[in-house]
Amino acid sequence: MKKLLVTLGFFFITNCLFSQTLETKIASTSAQIASLKAAHDSLSSTLEDLKFQSVRHQLAQVGLPETASCDEVIYHTAFALVYDESHEQVKWVAHLLLPDVATGTEGRTNDFRPDPLIKTGSAVDEDYARKTKTAEGKTKTEGFGFDRGHLAPSADFRYSKKALSESYYYSNMSPQTPGLNRGRWADLEDAMRAACVTKNSPLFIVTGGVLKPDLPKLEQGINQVSIPQHYYKVILDLQHNEAIGFIMPNSKCEYPLKHYVCTVDSIEKVTGLNFFEKLPDDAEKTIESIVHSEYWLPDGKKTGDVEPLDATALPRNTFNTQQASLYAGKRDEITVCGKVVSTKLSSKGNVFLNLDKMFPNHIFTVTIFQQNVPNFSYAPHEALKEKTICVTGYVTKDSNGVAGIIVENESAIELYEE
Repeated sequence: MKKLLVTLGFFFITNCLFSQTLETKIASTSAQIASLKAAHDSLSSTLEDLKFQSVRHQLAQVGLPETASCDEVIYHTAFALVYDESHEQVKWVAHLLLPDVATGTEGRTNDFRPDPLIKTGSAVDEDYARKTKTAEGKTKTEGFGFDRGHLAPSADFRYSKKALSESYYYSNMSPQTPGLNRGRWADLEDAMRAACVTKNSPLFIVTGGVLKPDLPKLEQGINQVSIPQHYYKVILDLQHNEAIGFIMPNSKCEYPLKHYVCTVDSIEKVTGLNFFEKLPDDAEKTIESIVHSEYWLPDGKKTGDVEPLDATALPRNTFNTQQASLYAGKRDEITVCGKVVSTKLSSKGNVFLNLDKMFPNHIFTVTIFQQNVPNFSYAPHEALKEKTICVTGYVTKDSNGVAGIIVENESAIELYEE
């Protein structure tokens, strides 16, 4: 018995020492991981700062219109502007659209707020809507009929949380009709992101309302913001020596984007601005006087996109990707069918399948979160690419307004059979 107790005691001590050694190693390894993560976060922050220093330098060297002696150029993280106090909005805002937009994941913040760098004060919430308190103590908001239209689009900065948030400064807003802001203007922004990603080329973009005396005002607002009757956007691809301009009325635009194409120098005549004035004279004259629309808008859609399936040929309670958004947020479980034209396996292990339209102009996304990927007997991002599938579930919309279904297992996905 004594020998057994000694043996058990030795085993207990040995086991404790072994456990203590393991715990020490675990703690040491955890500390190393934490240290590496901190170093990674610090380096990532430094890298982002360096990228934006480069962006501001490039804007100053190429992207800004010629300024008058009374103009003050204000630089934010990812864009620059000149403010016109008499109209309570910018003369122009310039930014550099980067191919990084293809991998950006930041969504809308809706943190509209005054621009702290405008010395005279920018527009504010009360310029676009009236806020009153109800008897229950809640805030009631009544709009004045115009959208707070982004000039430099927030989605152009979805690769940076800080830059995207700053795009919600009121200095970057102008009163646009819903028909323009949610229609062709949004189509134009989408088209330029697609061009940037497809060509893998940074784009210099200058945007603004056509400002002139005697514009109507948002009379209900406290600062009397002017309402431009037209908006312009000029874009330069310096890497390929191509430029294009667009002018749109501040109303619903019925025609395709190509109808609103202009040369850059024609927009200069309308606005009185001199765009890209730091380019060599010969290059500026050539680039700004010629437009190759097919370079920017080859066929109105990105290569690889397909048309949504014919809705009339689909079975009962089955819908195409265009119809799917109508069911977002409803409690109806439906089936949505379309072709998987692009896929992505994120760094976190999440899988995204885009149906019919490729990123960044996607209209419907199937999402499989990392914890659910093991529920599939195949790799979804590989096996389903180029396949036409039907997905069953509840339709939601992400922060960018894109419809989709979150899938937990492979039983929710079937190959489409005509």
